[in-house]
Amino acid sequence: MLRPVTPDSIDTANTLNRIFPAMQSLQRKVLRTICPDQKGLIARITNICYKHELNIVQNNEFVDHRTGRFFMRTELEGIFNDSTLLADLDSALPEGSVRELNPAGRRRVVILVTKEAHCLGDLLMKANYGGLDVEIAAVIGNHETLRSLVERFEIPFELVSHEGLTREEHDTKMADAIDAHQPDYVVLAKYMRVLTPGFVARFPNKIINIHHSFLPAFIGARPYHQAYERGVKIIGATAHYVNDNLDEGPIIMQDVIHVDHTYTAEDMMRAGRDVEKNVLSRALYQVLAQRVFVYGNRTIIL
Repeated sequence: MLRPVTPDSIDTANTLNRIFPAMQSLQRKVLRTICPDQKGLIARITNICYKHELNIVQNNEFVDHRTGRFFMRTELEGIFNDSTLLADLDSALPEGSVRELNPAGRRRVVILVTKEAHCLGDLLMKANYGGLDVEIAAVIGNHETLRSLVERFEIPFELVSHEGLTREEHDTKMADAIDAHQPDYVVLAKYMRVLTPGFVARFPNKIINIHHSFLPAFIGARPYHQAYERGVKIIGATAHYVNDNLDEGPIIMQDVIHVDHTYTAEDMMRAGRDVEKNVLSRALYQVLAQRVFVYGNRTIIL
């Protein structure tokens, strides 16, 4: 039987929330820390979390002895006062530290495409059926080819044609279209245009590309044909962040498959598409979970 809401019931609920704060809605957030390595860093950080009555759900750390850097990812649950928590961390961490606190859970992405469907289709399926916890805000293409595929999933498709535009003009229009959706990340799902430095600068460490070779081998166009001419015995794919240097950004994920002399360049392309879509989705899974740290031109995944 439903009971009417009365002033007395509201007062009771407010009183319970004051007495039992755990009855309030708990949040889950991810704290990421990069700092010079010192003794006792884990204890300092976790003690501050304890002081704030936060539960540590998961904690991973790594020390790069070559650079003397400490990396830590801490997943926390509780009732947060972000400004006080971060101020306490700043007072406890060494000079030169970088820390960020973000909500855990679903992130927003915009996907850029040209004409190839295999990587896009895989991401759409996984986002729709639970393989990736992601909100695809929009798919933007420089051709109409993939519109019908995208619209089957009731996701907006936007055309930003490059016809009659310089690279800089087109990239400005693309970046403006992306910004309208305020994504956390931009995913290049076989987007076959070289990005200008101005575009990359608008989304630093936010652009994720899938390259159809095991980098640093066979950079640039037609890598399967390059691999065929060299008679390689493995082919692969690389997911990486995009920087100003073509196919040279920090690597997130790689994988390979074996081939032999019977494979034509076309056979390699068919086999390679499966590797590409798997590597891209696995990389995106780690990025969305805020597990990927970029330091210099490398990544650390915790």
